[in-house]
Amino acid sequence: MANAPGGQEWQERESRNALKHVLGLGEKQDVTEVEYRQVRLERVVLVGVWSSMETTQTRAEESLRELAALAQTAGAEVMDGLLQHRLRPDSATYVGSGKAKEIARIVEQLDADTIVVDADLPPSQRRGLEDVAKVKVVDRTAVILDIFAQHATSREGKAQVELAQLEYMLPRLRGWGGSLSRQAGGQAAGQNGGIGSRGPGETQIEMDRRVIRSRMARLRRQIAQMAPAREVKRGSRRRHGMPSVAVVGYTNAGKSSLTNRLTGSAELVGNALFATLDTAVRRAKTADGRLYTYVDTVGFVRRLPTQLVEAFKSTLEEVGEADVILHVVDASHPDPFAQIDAVNDVLADIDGAEGIPRILAFNKTDMIGTVTRERLTELDPSAFLVSAATGDGVDALRHAVESLLPIPDVHVKALLPYDAGALVSAVREYGIVTLVDYRPDGVYVEADVDDHLAARIVDRSIDTDDEDAVDDMDADAVDAVDAAGAAGAADKIPVSHTAPATPRE
Repeated sequence: MANAPGGQEWQERESRNALKHVLGLGEKQDVTEVEYRQVRLERVVLVGVWSSMETTQTRAEESLRELAALAQTAGAEVMDGLLQHRLRPDSATYVGSGKAKEIARIVEQLDADTIVVDADLPPSQRRGLEDVAKVKVVDRTAVILDIFAQHATSREGKAQVELAQLEYMLPRLRGWGGSLSRQAGGQAAGQNGGIGSRGPGETQIEMDRRVIRSRMARLRRQIAQMAPAREVKRGSRRRHGMPSVAVVGYTNAGKSSLTNRLTGSAELVGNALFATLDTAVRRAKTADGRLYTYVDTVGFVRRLPTQLVEAFKSTLEEVGEADVILHVVDASHPDPFAQIDAVNDVLADIDGAEGIPRILAFNKTDMIGTVTRERLTELDPSAFLVSAATGDGVDALRHAVESLLPIPDVHVKALLPYDAGALVSAVREYGIVTLVDYRPDGVYVEADVDDHLAARIVDRSIDTDDEDAVDDMDADAVDAVDAAGAAGAADKIPVSHTAPATPRE
């Protein structure tokens, strides 16, 4: 390539940077679509820069290995990985002019067609490196966005990913399109345009920006319209008094596999980074028969693009409303505690997550030796060592999770009509039942339930003179039921509030 004539070089570059039209960006079909280069990660060379003031060589090498896994997940063949130590990235080419030429020679020798940089590159640095290397340059953010676009399956997930892609693309349009054709400017406006009509016109980039902003506004409206349905599902679980466990962790730590093992689910799990993007909710039962859920969330990663953090707030909302957070870590990873720190950094930004009980579980222990097991135990004695593949340690982990779940603390005695069968079923599923007695005039239940379910029972109960059902209700119980939405209905049945329950052995 280096010996090719200049014109041929640029023709080859244009071929590599083939333009494609992105359909559906405009509100109308006759609006110009945004043209941008297709991110086709095929034969790639990885490039990273690190400074001893910010990190260590070991951490930098691990970050580059992670980038290799990301690129492979996106469909690339990683040809080589290059790491440079310098005080700060070069403002023009990220790596400096001399290193950029060296990278260009390596790219030519390996017949690579893409450079993937382990950073979030400003457009000017990306263009500067491209001008020297004569191949396409993409950054870490683009790779992650590409993976998310491949794996999103739900309508909301796809909309969130597209919004994140457009937010990423908007400031980079000059490099992703390049056409500066004018609309109705200069002589192109014709002789009949009149004074004032022959201005500079609207450039293609300006038009593309307008189209992108319009599409982004439309996506935000769509996502906002989907939010109530998501809240209805969460509200239904809360209304039934169903506790939840948020399963969090670094991408590919085995969260989905472990969730399947804990719940007995047979869902297929992909062995790839970000195999799970859309929140999955799976049911489980405690030893005493109460239902609760495991919420399998999107995997975290170091330097998760800010566009995706914002886009997937809906997924992370589940974490802030959980009763327990189960943090899953890949025990076979060379630096698991760096991954733990990355996850904790994300959790720190989630409203409500700070005060939620947490359990740390090192997964994939079937892939480590005795020395590593002992080291992990010494570093965090409270952590659980488990294997989703073999089931080792899973029962102990499940018991620990269930011991932290809230136990219903409102005791109810009520006679319910026979047409309240669904409510009786809810008491069986979500409460701790003492008695269910089918009587001529209805179904008599005694159970410990949560505030929301108690309010529903109060609302449907039948007035009774049965003295056995009478139990004075204390002020806490009244407040609890009233707060759950049953104000004024508490005199229908006796409800007694028990002392806060302690975790069961």
